[in-house]
Amino acid sequence: MGRLTEEMNQGKVPAPPTLPRMLSLEQVQEVLNLGMPSIYALVKSGELRAAQFGGRNVWRVREDDLAAFIDAAYEKTAERIASGQIPDVDTPGGS
Repeated sequence: MGRLTEEMNQGKVPAPPTLPRMLSLEQVQEVLNLGMPSIYALVKSGELRAAQFGGRNVWRVREDDLAAFIDAAYEKTAERIASGQIPDVDTPGGS
């Protein structure tokens, strides 16, 4: 017997599924502190995962997808610095 059926037979009410928090592109823009053209470019390129709901320009990004994008950007930057692709002049605190 499945867990859900067992819980219901024991009089327990199963918890509703947890849905991800959805952010508008304007909220993503605020978090990343980028212009809207940059946000649209990230979505269009697939670098930032987003979904379109309803009519035109109703886009949403899951909070965990934004967090994954930010983590990937830090990893990519660290790799570029380590390989010398970003000169010290371009890094914060560089001369």
